[in-house]
Amino acid sequence: MAMNVRLTSEADTVLSAMAEQQGISKNEAINRAILEQGSRSAHREDVRRLARQTAEDYGRLLSRLAR
Repeated sequence: MAMNVRLTSEADTVLSAMAEQQGISKNEAINRAILEQGSRSAHREDVRRLARQTAEDYGRLLSRLAR
């Protein structure tokens, strides 16, 4: 799917540096950055979900141990 991306001059400067450092095109740098951010977001949500579940499962025990 084709898409035009409008970047600020600062974002374009950072993107250019990223692409050059990695030896890839700006387009590839954008794709990698999107996929990496998506992975990080999914991981953070998994951690939050597991923390909530752990608190529900072991909340009373942890409270007793804290005393």
